[in-house]
Amino acid sequence: MQNRRNFMAASAAFGAVMMAGPALAGQSRNGTFKGRSNHVTSGGVTVVKEGGKTYVVLQPDFAFDGAPDPKVALGRDGYDKSTVLGALRSNSGAQRYEIPASMTIEGVNEVWIWCEQFNVPLGVATLR
Repeated sequence: MQNRRNFMAASAAFGAVMMAGPALAGQSRNGTFKGRSNHVTSGGVTVVKEGGKTYVVLQPDFAFDGAPDPKVALGRDGYDKSTVLGALRSNSGAQRYEIPASMTIEGVNEVWIWCEQFNVPLGVATLR
C-alpha cells in the first residue's frame, strides 16, 4: 500500500540514483549559461570544492533578464527539484551558493535558473 512514508522513501532513493555518476573529486567544473523559455541568461558558473565545502559560484559576468521566483538548482540532463539551492539573490553579478553536505552531487552536469512559480526553465549551464 502506497502511503506518504513509502512515497518519500521512494522519492529519496530515486534522487540518489539520479545523482549517481563521476564525483567532482576536488576539482572545479565550469559552464556558461544559456537562456530558456525566451529569457536571456548569460555568464559563467563554476562548481568548486573549497575548505571541505562545495559551492555553485555565479561569475561576475552572470546576467539574467528577470522573472518571478527564480531559483538556483542542479541537474543531471534536466532540472531536479530536490537540488534547489535557494532563491537567486540578484539578476546580475557574482553570487555564491553552498551545496549542502547532505546533497549528493555526483553525476550533476548542469546548473539551472528555474522559475518555481510557473515551473519553467529560465537558464541552464552545462558543466564540463
